[in-house]
Amino acid sequence: GYAKMADYYAIKNGGGNDDLHQSMKGAKKLAELVAKLHDLDDMTEVDITIVDDEEIHQLNRDYRNVDRPTDVLSFALDEDDEDEPELLEGQLHLLGDIIISAETATRQAEEFGHGLEREIVYLAVHGLLHLLGYDHMVEEDKVIMRAKEEEALRAINLAEENFK
Repeated sequence: GYAKMADYYAIKNGGGNDDLHQSMKGAKKLAELVAKLHDLDDMTEVDITIVDDEEIHQLNRDYRNVDRPTDVLSFALDEDDEDEPELLEGQLHLLGDIIISAETATRQAEEFGHGLEREIVYLAVHGLLHLLGYDHMVEEDKVIMRAKEEEALRAINLAEENFK
């Protein structure tokens, strides 16, 4: 599991959204489950940040050269750099950052016909799986990644079949 699943609410239109706070609790719970499924050390940490479309648009443009908002971005801090020193036992290991747009997540939740909690939790798991090395650039990898996402969501009753 995770020693710490940090979350930051950088929401420009106010951080008092109860649905968003509930969604973050679900996202943390599921991220911890995914961590256990992947045998991550207890000292592994992931930061989850909730932002607005304006901020994620800027990050998407600056880091991916894609000039539009997106739903989730993952920034791995664990890129198998051979120059990095070995982590010592008991030392905190920051796996990376997951940035989620609350505005895009809200639109997608409405579009897909499920709640904001399911969408935020899905995006957090999607981002975490990217940090763990999963990808969806080719169909074969996409099928594997989608199965991992749904397996995790099913564990807390947020799988897609619960919304049909």
